[in-house]
Amino acid sequence: MKKTIFYFLLGSLLLPSTILFSQTKQPSRPNIIFIMSDDHAYQAISAYDKRLISTPNIDKIAKNGVLFTNASVTNSICAPSRATILTGKHSHLNGKVDNHFSFDTSNVTFPQLLQKGGYQTAMFGKLHFGNSPKGFDQFKILPDQGNYYNPDFITKKEGKINVTGYVTDIITDMTIDWLQKERDPAKPFMLMYLHKAPHRSWLMAERHLKEMTSTAFPEPPTLFDDYTGRTGAVKEAEMNILQHMSWSGDNKIYPKTMDSLHIPEIGFDKRRFEAEMGRLNPTQKTHFNAVYDLINAEFSKAYPRMTDQDKMRWKYQRYMQDYLGTIKAVDENVGRLLDYLEANHLLENTLLVYTSDQGFYLGEHGWFDKRFIYDESFKTPLLVSWPNQIKAGQKSDALVQNLDFAQTFLEAAGIQAPADMQGQSLLPLLKNQAWERDAVYYHYYEYPAEHMVNRHYAVITKKYKLIHYYFKEDVWELIDREKDPMELKNVYNDPAYSAIKKTLHKQLAELRVKYKDNSALSQNYIDRFLKDASEGKVFGVPKEKALQMMKK
Repeated sequence: MKKTIFYFLLGSLLLPSTILFSQTKQPSRPNIIFIMSDDHAYQAISAYDKRLISTPNIDKIAKNGVLFTNASVTNSICAPSRATILTGKHSHLNGKVDNHFSFDTSNVTFPQLLQKGGYQTAMFGKLHFGNSPKGFDQFKILPDQGNYYNPDFITKKEGKINVTGYVTDIITDMTIDWLQKERDPAKPFMLMYLHKAPHRSWLMAERHLKEMTSTAFPEPPTLFDDYTGRTGAVKEAEMNILQHMSWSGDNKIYPKTMDSLHIPEIGFDKRRFEAEMGRLNPTQKTHFNAVYDLINAEFSKAYPRMTDQDKMRWKYQRYMQDYLGTIKAVDENVGRLLDYLEANHLLENTLLVYTSDQGFYLGEHGWFDKRFIYDESFKTPLLVSWPNQIKAGQKSDALVQNLDFAQTFLEAAGIQAPADMQGQSLLPLLKNQAWERDAVYYHYYEYPAEHMVNRHYAVITKKYKLIHYYFKEDVWELIDREKDPMELKNVYNDPAYSAIKKTLHKQLAELRVKYKDNSALSQNYIDRFLKDASEGKVFGVPKEKALQMMKK
């Protein structure tokens, strides 16, 4: 018996200290891992829709927890969405109403509160605004939008660095490296793992080029939507795949091919393409040219005979090949992270979230991009797991928003949320307890600007959307979500909806009071925008055009 005890103690002393430490010092509060991609449409996750792509690793999160089918954003554009996530406040209160205005760094964010409450915190990937995020022990973030190949990173401890490789792989390498080398097993951690993909201009990893560019994808039924019966805002928007998606910068048609075919530029067409291709090293260029030389040669032969309908279909296929190609790498790398967490027994006490900063149009209404209140951009993917706390394999149609993340994480950590946060913790909902919300609020501001989507706010229930376009064109829209799931008909002036319209107007007015939004705030942002436009500070819109558009 004494020998047995001796050998047990000797064996224990020979065990790696990190193993003993993790066994005796496991934090009782949950770890939090927040995974967010950029512009990832829910239609491009097979847990939601299997027609376009298979994403087995992302799907695994839903299999182990909850798939939300009615998750949405408060403002469908990148930086404002991220600001809402960090602050738990609507855009009009946190001040980040669009990609133009800067983020008010006096805002208190949930990472700051978690860090102060004893959490080790880290962020890797795309933040989009600010070069020194508050509340993080470690960060390595892309400057602004970042690049797909050989990207630069702003780091907390090393300054600006450049890393060779593909951005999705690199962000994952950094994340796993932090978990292996810097994570303190004595503390719970909050990790933000933030992908650039699948943001425009959609450069996929070399390993996926041949497979994805030879794949054909089904067209959405509204690819050739003519916008009949809709508002002027829908008709004015510059998001049409045929008319506004660039041949070179987006679809990878070489500038020399465009010149030979006398194809006019769209937007920053050639410059965008040349900037991205200029980052490739010789080996990467060889792989790209092997695929895109062939595409350009075939396109050169076909283009002179193509009708506008042919061009739309061709551009849609090229869009899907590149966009979905970037998601292939995201799913693979989510799998790498999940494998690491499982192998190191870090899943058992971890609240894990996968989402996007908003949805995206994949040809619906003939569009790409986001911004509008319609489902493809308003709704966002949301998959949540938390072993031993959340029942696996659930599906929820609750009206949850990105506004709710901050309070959810703080409650999970046992930290009191500030009284001015506007979301609602999802923990009761996740644990099948009482949770109520019958409507959500949305407000989009960035106009005039790239894609030209008019300013609008809305109330959304499970059955209806009541939308007010209030700038340039003052018009209302009512959508019956159950009878018109593709959102093709404005029934605002239909007498059959008069009672419903009255109820929705009342709900909208109540939400604007609840969330402290009003016409005076909207006018304040318009006035600030007008001042910047007069000084030529509006990106993507010439000074003269901006000033003209802002006139009422």
